[in-house]
Formats: sequence, structure tokens, C-alpha cells
Amino acid sequence: MISYIARRLLQSALILVGISLVTFVLLYLLPADPARQIAGRSATAETVESIRQQLGLNLPFYQQYLRYATGLLHGDFGRSYLQKTEVVELIASRLPASLLLMAGAITCELILGIAMGLVSALRRGSGLDNGLMLLSFVGVSAPQFVIGILMLYVFSVQLGWFPIGGYGTFAHLVLPSLTLGVLGAGWYARMMRSSMIDVLRQDFIRTAHSKGLGRATVIFRHALPNAILPVIAMIGIDIGMFMSGIVVVESVFGWPGIGQLAWQAIQRVDIPIIMGVTLVSALAIVVGNLMADLIAPMIDPRIKLR
Repeated sequence: MISYIARRLLQSALILVGISLVTFVLLYLLPADPARQIAGRSATAETVESIRQQLGLNLPFYQQYLRYATGLLHGDFGRSYLQKTEVVELIASRLPASLLLMAGAITCELILGIAMGLVSALRRGSGLDNGLMLLSFVGVSAPQFVIGILMLYVFSVQLGWFPIGGYGTFAHLVLPSLTLGVLGAGWYARMMRSSMIDVLRQDFIRTAHSKGLGRATVIFRHALPNAILPVIAMIGIDIGMFMSGIVVVESVFGWPGIGQLAWQAIQRVDIPIIMGVTLVSALAIVVGNLMADLIAPMIDPRIKLR
């Protein structure tokens, strides 16, 4: 276990280095000029050049990246060009809100997806099965901003059950979590249905029935732990999808997380913030995948970590 974790951590470090390099290259190639953005449209060429020198933007690419990478090794993500604040402080102030939203979304997608997939597998071929699979297809296909706007219109404007936007209470969390969770729930429902149907055909399930075990015991004690493994493996990957979807959902619901921070930084070409949010998102994906790999053997002891 220790050697496996050490190997995965080394792989994760290399992945993060690669992501930082690729992102830095893409931002370096942008036609927008951060120095001009900071100085303003009316600034003189001398002022723009002075800002460029202060920020080190006049240096060759490899020197800029080495300066940034050296700062990362010391925990320095740089300083926001426009907000004049350390990027670490900005992300730290926004990260709890995003983690809370992610936890709510994962909870929603697991509850909805597993329940829908389980019911569909047990009622295979019925009208209920077809209806749930159609619903899951709609959830997978619909854009998240459309789902978010519809939920706001129905549950906030028409019914008045939840606030239109904001942050701070459980009521504020419900609609953004459902909006993010609907996509994952659709995937999980389809995956859970296929996995459950396959497990129910296995010999050990027939053996459990022949021993006289009740239907509920066979399903929830024997079939479900085996069928749920593909879903657990997908959670780590889903964190990456959440990080991309959070930008849209946080903007729709006015949620003060790193997605909203990233969107504001992109509009202003605030490169240190964009780099910081990208690396934090990549780290979340890596950690999520590692946790999924470590949890799987706890559910099914037949899985060995190598």
C-alpha cells in the first residue's frame, strides 16, 4: 500500500508539472497583453513597457516559466495583476465555497444515479425502466446553464422554494448542487443499471437465492457492493467535470467559489489567478482519482493495488 501511494504521488507530481507547463504555454501564446490590461487603454507605451518589465513579461518564455515554477516550489502562486493580492489568499478565500458545492453535487449525483440505476435494473424492460433511462439521457445531454436557469425559474421564481442566488445557507446550496449533480446522475444511472444487470446474472447471486436469503438481502448485501464499483471509480474523474462545470454554475447562481474567480480572471487576462485555479483544479482531480483507487479495495477485497 505504501509503495503504491508513493508511486502514485510521484506520478501525480509529474502530471502537475506537465499541466503547469502546458497551461503556461497556452497563456503565453494569448494575443492579449496583460500589461496593457493593467495600464488601461489610455496608457502610454512607456507606461505599458514599465509594467511589462515590473512583471517580468519582457523576459524569454523559459525564464518566465522557471521563475513561476521556482515560486511554486516555495508555495508561491504569484500575485494577481489587477487585485494586487496573493493568489494563494484569493483561492483560499474561495475554495471552501467550491468544495461545499462539489460535496453537495457528488451527494446528489450518487443518490439520484444509484437509485435510478438500481430501480431500472430491477425493473428491466418495464415502462419505469424506459422512463428513467430517458430521463438520464436528458440529464446527460442538457447543458448545465440551461438546467440551472430552468431550476431557478421553476423553484425560485415560480414556486419560491429556494433563493435565486447567493451563498450561506443550506437552501442556497440545493439548486446549484442539483444542477451539477444531474449530469453525473445520468451517467451513473446508466452505468449502475448495466453493472447491476451483469452482477445479477452471476453464479454467486444464484447461490445466495438458493440458500434462502431474502431478495432485499441478496440485492443490498451481495449484488449492490459489486455493482457499485464502476461508480466509485468514476467519482475521481467526475471531480474534473465538476471543476469545468463549476465555472458556469457558480456564475448562474452567484456562488462565490473559485469558478467565479477563474471566470473573472479570464475576462481580465489575470494570468497568475488563471494558473493558480488550473493547478488547484488539477490537484483536486489527482487526489480524487487516488482516493477512488484506495476506496475500491475496501468495498471489494478482491481488488489488489499494484
